[in-house]
Amino acid sequence: MADPTEFFPVVAQDADTKDVLMVAWGNPESIRRSEETGWMHYWSRSRDRLWLKGEESGNRQRVVSLVWDCDHDALLAGVRPLGPACHTGTRTCFGDPPTGEDILGELWRVFDERRRSPPPGSHVADLLARPDEARRKVGEEAVELVLASQGEDRAHVVHEGADLLFHTLVLLYLKGVPFGEVLDELRRRRR
Repeated sequence: MADPTEFFPVVAQDADTKDVLMVAWGNPESIRRSEETGWMHYWSRSRDRLWLKGEESGNRQRVVSLVWDCDHDALLAGVRPLGPACHTGTRTCFGDPPTGEDILGELWRVFDERRRSPPPGSHVADLLARPDEARRKVGEEAVELVLASQGEDRAHVVHEGADLLFHTLVLLYLKGVPFGEVLDELRRRRR
């Protein structure tokens, strides 16, 4: 059995949405393996062994950052989840976050999937394979939103706004810029 004094809590947080996904136990070996492989590893007290998150379910967590607290006795793991964090099937072990926040992370995961395994006829896969087309679509959708805003049809404005935001997110993904960084920039400008 591992020495329990080596255990510390690890808080897994979605790097993009900032949702707290789960709390697990870590030890020096789990952190070494996480850094080495790029996938979160934890210490399973019930199995009494190192545990790769998602080793059975496929719901892995890609490591984005590992940050110790000020006392170096708890770790914040910024991750990009590939599926639900909780064994119950919810996105987080604290229940599903409000919709709206979650959709951005969900879209990012879809973009990842389409890039890895592009299904035939997928609009997203096509845009990811053709960055110039993705850029053109952002311009086209911006013009369509401006034109829609000149009319009285609110639903049309919503539709075109969603199209513009969606294609902007695809372009940000292509450039490796998580939407959270754009939100951080807006927060900086607000100050």
